[in-house]
Amino acid sequence: MGVTRRQLLWAGTGIGVAGILAACSGGSGDSKNTAASGAGAGKPRTGGTLRVGALGRASAITRDPHGTQANESDYLVLALVFDTLTVPGAKTNTAPRLAASWESSADLKTWKFKIAQGAVFHDGTPVTAEDVVWSLKRLRNTPSGAARLPGIQADNISAEGTDTVVLVSDYANAEFPLLTRFASFVMKKDTKDSDLDKAPGTGPFKLDWFRGGNARLVRNDKWYGGTVHLDAIEVTMFETPQAMANALLAGQIDLASNAGAVAARTAEARKDIQVLRRPNDMAMPIVMCTAKGSPFEDARVREAMRLVVDRDAMVKQVLSGYGTVANDILGTGDPAFAKDIPQRKRDLAKAQQLLADAGFDLSKTYQLVTTEDIAGLADSATLFANQAREAGIKVEVVKQESGAFWDKTWKTGDFYTTYWGTNDSVVFFASKTMASEAGQNEAGWNDPGFDAAYRKAIATSDPARRSAALKELQQIEYERSGYLLWGMADGIDLAAAKVQNLPKLAGYGRVQLEGVWLS
Repeated sequence: MGVTRRQLLWAGTGIGVAGILAACSGGSGDSKNTAASGAGAGKPRTGGTLRVGALGRASAITRDPHGTQANESDYLVLALVFDTLTVPGAKTNTAPRLAASWESSADLKTWKFKIAQGAVFHDGTPVTAEDVVWSLKRLRNTPSGAARLPGIQADNISAEGTDTVVLVSDYANAEFPLLTRFASFVMKKDTKDSDLDKAPGTGPFKLDWFRGGNARLVRNDKWYGGTVHLDAIEVTMFETPQAMANALLAGQIDLASNAGAVAARTAEARKDIQVLRRPNDMAMPIVMCTAKGSPFEDARVREAMRLVVDRDAMVKQVLSGYGTVANDILGTGDPAFAKDIPQRKRDLAKAQQLLADAGFDLSKTYQLVTTEDIAGLADSATLFANQAREAGIKVEVVKQESGAFWDKTWKTGDFYTTYWGTNDSVVFFASKTMASEAGQNEAGWNDPGFDAAYRKAIATSDPARRSAALKELQQIEYERSGYLLWGMADGIDLAAAKVQNLPKLAGYGRVQLEGVWLS
């Protein structure tokens, strides 16, 4: 599996664009524009150790910043030790990090990123353009590299001087800086795979030790990005949200990251516990394969399935109310999200007519494959199966072990649940999951009209033409994509009362903990 799910519990949206290597420039470096800028109470205090719980499994541990991070615990550690070029922003969606600024050519194919002044690795070595070039080429050459840096060939990544990195895209892409926000971790040039465990990063914290998924990180006093208040962060890996929440309630940890709705409901009664909700944080769509031979090949069948679901009931029962109804379009947090497309509602009569028109075989039982990776995912499948039965559709829920699910079902199954722990832009999901060449094209969708709308959207910086193209793209996605997106789950963290200034942004913004302090 590539860049996705837990790894993508992180991100944001959109960018500004410009003319000849000038107008589109990254943020100002203002720390208030970064993901970790949530307002805390009182004056920040320096010192203390934040004890964080994060989900993970020992069998999936990785230390490679460019590998597949299936564990939230791994991703949290990596994101605190290594910096990406950009991060989600509170004001501009894409904010500077290791890249202090960026600009594009007039044709939106060439992008130049300037490295932040004063950026050094944890061993004191200055970060150079060659380090970034080497890291991005390494990233591009991973199995999912094409999806992580879409349109960028490794040979088209180069250095200009000591502080500028140049990337040339195969096609115009006004959104490219957005794509560097969650996977472009930078290491020192020529770091050997055998040295990954001790490779220095540039992030706000340095690795003190790592043992079986648990880690201790200490403050990097040389961090170029601003003041870091905590002395250290200790990360403890938990296999279930419940175990993690219990540890928080017992005072064994200070922060339970992505604890889920059930834990939140329990903690609501505790005045000594903060319940931090990040709306629009996680998508848990049902995927219908659109390829020839699939029972869901006919767009009328897919629309019928979208009309079968009772979205309000799904949000109420699966998410315990900690979420919102969605409208089958991924990227609900995008400012460009098409709110004017009518909300799809349950209509069993229309669904049955569409199924009849499409010749859908109602005598068969269709397997809906799911996994229990995150709270509510399997429950959503079960509830949907019950709702589908009311339309005469027989659905059998099949639960697979996590490894088998992602290895054997994801991207190849006819009918399965998935989840995206980021609520990035409409274009982000189009590029990652729906364009015909997308690296994580989960539904095997190949729609020339959608592809054309996608290319049109990313190839222009003109606001009016761009807005029109984005609306067209979403309309097509709403009408005939392979997704049934019934709702968006809140991201929920539980924290002890003493934890201040927790990041408020969803997705990758969640792990920007450098601004946190303890009262």
